[in-house]
Amino acid sequence: MTVPTAASTALYWKRLLTPYARPHAGHATFQLISTAILYACNWYLMLRMLEVSWWLTLALAVPASFLLVRLFIFQHDCGHGSFFRSRKVNDLVGSIVGVFMLTPYAYWRRTHAIHHATSGNLDLRSFGDIDTLTVDEYLALSRWGRLKYRLYRNLFVLLLLGPAWQFMVKHRFPYDIPRRWHREWASVFWTNLAIAALVLLAGWSLGWQRFLLVQGPITVISGALGVWLFYVQHQFEDTYWRENPEWEFHRAGIEGSSLYDLPGWLHWLTGNIGYHHIHHLASRIPNYRLKQCFREVAELQHVTRLRLGESLRCARLKLWDEQSQRLIRFHELREFRAAA
Repeated sequence: MTVPTAASTALYWKRLLTPYARPHAGHATFQLISTAILYACNWYLMLRMLEVSWWLTLALAVPASFLLVRLFIFQHDCGHGSFFRSRKVNDLVGSIVGVFMLTPYAYWRRTHAIHHATSGNLDLRSFGDIDTLTVDEYLALSRWGRLKYRLYRNLFVLLLLGPAWQFMVKHRFPYDIPRRWHREWASVFWTNLAIAALVLLAGWSLGWQRFLLVQGPITVISGALGVWLFYVQHQFEDTYWRENPEWEFHRAGIEGSSLYDLPGWLHWLTGNIGYHHIHHLASRIPNYRLKQCFREVAELQHVTRLRLGESLRCARLKLWDEQSQRLIRFHELREFRAAA
């Protein structure tokens, strides 16, 4: 049997997926405007509900947060050059949406590109990844090192403290990027300036308490939703991690990214990001073509499917076991050490 080369594999997937990598200005514009209007209306309704009960405002923060996640997916597509045909329009829309997402667009675009280029590579764990240690790496840590890793992988930290730190603090001053990334640092500066102006205007016109009671829950919930979507679509039991030179880009895409099999309305709210394996194989496919691509390309349908209930169990997976080639829970370490 002939073993396919990396080049032949790339040509194979390119032939299958390139027809879907066609941005459509009408689709993109309708998505953007309709979602922005829905979000603005939801935000205004939350503000008015403060006169009745903050609990009603809090309940409405859930759909508002999903709509903000959907807007983030549009920024995400802009970063890949797939939302509109024009790079200038993509950059403009991505930068504006980035203000509402507390995310400097050019900084995020570059670090996210690194994630796509290295996802599943044990030798190149870097920007955009959930920190994941192998069993051997974890056992080699001191007690303090193990405790820090356990705290980091705790769901409360990953979904609440982590997003708050990432979006509200680290995005304001991303200390881990080189000073020579001038465009990215400029993006950080202008985004921070725009956020400060927007917050000051909202606080002055609406009152600080009312503004924070509305925007605070949205920021917390949308951050948790965004991190969870990213987490669960790479952190499942039979995901893909390899060292160089065994690591392969297309295997990482098809085996290391799940199909998050959500109800149709949740796929809509999350911008079809559940078809994550397709996105990692061909990031130039816009979100509004992912479903069609999945439906028409049979090779994309035989992947790890995670339904909503099943996906919750992925939260227990913490370490990559290189022997069994799967993610394991902390308590499975006892079995690993006993076998060793």
